[in-house]
Amino acid sequence: MDKKRLWERLRPYLMILPAMAGIAIFVIYPVFYLIRLSFYKYNLMNPDKSKFVGADNFKQVLARDDFYQALGNTVVYTVAVVVLTLVISLIIAVWLSRSSRFNAIVQAGIFTPHIISIVSIALVWMWLMEPNHGMLNFMLKTFGLPTSQWLQSSRSAMMSIIIVSVWHNIGYYTLIIVAALQSIPPTIYEAAALDNASRSKMFFKITLPMISPQLFFILIIMTIGSFKVFDTVRIMTGGGPNGATTTLVYYIYEFRTNSIGYASATGVVLMAIIALLTFVYFRLLSKKVHYQ
Repeated sequence: MDKKRLWERLRPYLMILPAMAGIAIFVIYPVFYLIRLSFYKYNLMNPDKSKFVGADNFKQVLARDDFYQALGNTVVYTVAVVVLTLVISLIIAVWLSRSSRFNAIVQAGIFTPHIISIVSIALVWMWLMEPNHGMLNFMLKTFGLPTSQWLQSSRSAMMSIIIVSVWHNIGYYTLIIVAALQSIPPTIYEAAALDNASRSKMFFKITLPMISPQLFFILIIMTIGSFKVFDTVRIMTGGGPNGATTTLVYYIYEFRTNSIGYASATGVVLMAIIALLTFVYFRLLSKKVHYQ
C-alpha cells in the first residue's frame, strides 16, 4: 500500500484523535474510576488503607431513607422543570416565530439569562425572594395576595428553585424551537389552509410533528440536566430547609470527604437512573419523532 492511500485511510482517525483522547481522559476514565471507588471503603487521607467492601456501599445506598428523599426531590424537580420549561418555551416560540425586528429584540432579551452566571442569577433571586424586604412579596402585597416564605420554608423552597431554573432555561430552548418553526416550509401550511384546516389542527397535525426532533432533543437534554442539578441548590438553599431541596448530586456532594466510596456508589446509581430514563425515552418516543 502506497503512502498516499495509507494517509487517506488514517486521516479520519487522526482528525478525531484529539477529541477522542479528551473523551477518554475526561469522561471514560472518570466513569470507570467512579465505578471502581464504589466497591471500596476509601480512605481519602491514606489511600493504601482503603478496603474492598464489594456491594456493601450499594446496599447502604438502597437502605437509607435520606437517599430516597433526595431521589424524590430530584424527580419532583425534574418533572416540574422539564414540563414547565417545555410548555412555556413552546408557547413563546410560537409567538416569536414570525421574523420581525421586535421579535428579534425579544429573542435577544429572553436569551440573556442563559449567558449570565448562575451564581449571579441565584444571588439576585435570593434577594427577590427575601420574605421581609424582597420584591416578590412586595408585589404580592400590592395586589392583595398572600405572601410566601419562598426559600425559608420547606413547603415553598423546592417551588422557588424550580421557578429560578425555569426562568433561566426558557430563553435557550425557546430559540431552539423558534429555529425549528422557521425551518418548516410555508407551502405545507398553504396546502392545509386550502383544505380549510383549523389553526389548532395545523398546530397538532403539522407543527408539532415537524418540530418533534427538536422537542425530543430538548426532552432528553433537560431530563439529564435536571437530574444533575447542583449549583442552584448549593447557592440558594444548601439542600435545606430540612432537606426539602436536597437533590441527588447535592446528596453526593455532602459525602465528598468522609465517605468517598458511598458517594461513588450513589453516583453510579444516579448514572444508572439517567441511562435507564434515556433508554425509556428512546424506546417509547423515538418512533413518534418525525424526521423530514
